[in-house]
Amino acid sequence: MADILLLLLGISFILSSIGYLALSKRQRDLIVSRFHFRGRRASTSKTPPRSLSPERKAPNNVPPAVDYIDIFPPSCREALVKVAESLPAERQQKIGGLEINEDEFRKSNIPLNAHYETCGPSTYTPTGFSIEEVKALGDFPDYAELSGVPLPEPYHECEVEKALPRPYRPFRWAYHQTMSLTKMESDWWLELERDYISRITERKSLFEKHGRLVLDYLPGSELGCKELMEMVLQFYCARYPRYFSLSSDKKTFHNGIMKTETNLKSLHPLHVLLRNVPEDFAIMLRNSEDGYYYFRAGVICSSLGWNLGTKLGLQLKEIHAPIPDYKEKMEFSMDRYFSKLPTSRPIQRGSWGLEVDTPLFMPPGDPHEAHRLSQSPDLTLSRCHLRVDWQTLRRLPLSAAIIFNFKALFTPVTEFRDEAYIPSLCNKVLKGGKKNLMEYKGTWHVEHVVGPALEQWEKEQIEKGMMPSDWDVHTLDESPWYPGWEDKWRRQQGFECLKA
Repeated sequence: MADILLLLLGISFILSSIGYLALSKRQRDLIVSRFHFRGRRASTSKTPPRSLSPERKAPNNVPPAVDYIDIFPPSCREALVKVAESLPAERQQKIGGLEINEDEFRKSNIPLNAHYETCGPSTYTPTGFSIEEVKALGDFPDYAELSGVPLPEPYHECEVEKALPRPYRPFRWAYHQTMSLTKMESDWWLELERDYISRITERKSLFEKHGRLVLDYLPGSELGCKELMEMVLQFYCARYPRYFSLSSDKKTFHNGIMKTETNLKSLHPLHVLLRNVPEDFAIMLRNSEDGYYYFRAGVICSSLGWNLGTKLGLQLKEIHAPIPDYKEKMEFSMDRYFSKLPTSRPIQRGSWGLEVDTPLFMPPGDPHEAHRLSQSPDLTLSRCHLRVDWQTLRRLPLSAAIIFNFKALFTPVTEFRDEAYIPSLCNKVLKGGKKNLMEYKGTWHVEHVVGPALEQWEKEQIEKGMMPSDWDVHTLDESPWYPGWEDKWRRQQGFECLKA
């Protein structure tokens, strides 16, 4: 869960920088006015809270207590009304209007462990959909309209046999674990590459070996799992129509790369993803009893130092309980962010490390961990790889689930040689990064081999005029890429002009 922590640290910085830690009455009133029935009504009582005596004041560094049970994400009902217009008449009748009864909504929010199909029709999801409305929408509704995130443009030029992921190089200087969030590029939520078949095969083998340590789900996650699967397949069909399609009745998924057909009604949604999508997904759901978010389902085959079985069922703060200062510095802002995240604002970021070979799944005690304990004199540069975990975070519209999405991408370090500024920037981080951050990143075991190579390549780039000799090392404007990356990326795939 280390990559999730890095993502949360970035979010924490953004939130603190815009003043979300100051919850004055005026700010609460502003939030209430903006979100209408979603905000909690401010108390008119002037009596001090019972937890504080009149003689004592709360320390300035302690965030004010917040009752999340009455704080919900922004409503998606406006989009629901638009989508309903395209439904058959008998299903339109089951869709309510723009406004709903606030008291009924609060009293009838779906319980964390409840299967949506067994809930009453007037049970509501946190984004304001009744279960009757969810069922009326049917399978594969217009998620682009419901979420506010457009479907991707078709990528007709993609040839999976040649396809490479974009060359993410998320190096930053000065190096901090924050300040690295960007708006998610909707065309690139899920990315095909030439290792597609081998990765699918590897992930299926990991499940056969480890079972619930890589794929599991708890009661109450059914709607979130179904919704995620449908959104992913809808994306694949729109982005890569050359390879993927749905049957007219939306019950069968055709995979032209694997040469398979998947019956979507006979297989759990997460198993559908396991067989067709070589990326990881973690599903977090709101608990109606306390308003906090819990890890309820996922398929995660690329974790390092942990596995799904050790985290499933935990609350956000419980997942990160061992992290120093999490409670004091991040818990409050993280909980607030999760409570307010809209469906229309997905984000993305990348974390990185240096590895010997290409370990995808490394749970505690895995033999590959031994590589990190020493600097082997026999290690060669050809075995050293950059591992980038490209991550996205978004909310689903129907279930209000928050989805962490990860994809591990490996690149031989030798690729840095002709990538402008990258050797210098990477070497600066390895040599000058704060000790505790670099220990956390775990690059020491390859630095004795990678470091000298980076220094040599930096000299070569200066001699070739690829970078000035007096360059003041800093995060590149092109980050998470580098100058000229598209030309190299296209050339390596055999295209003179590759449109994306």
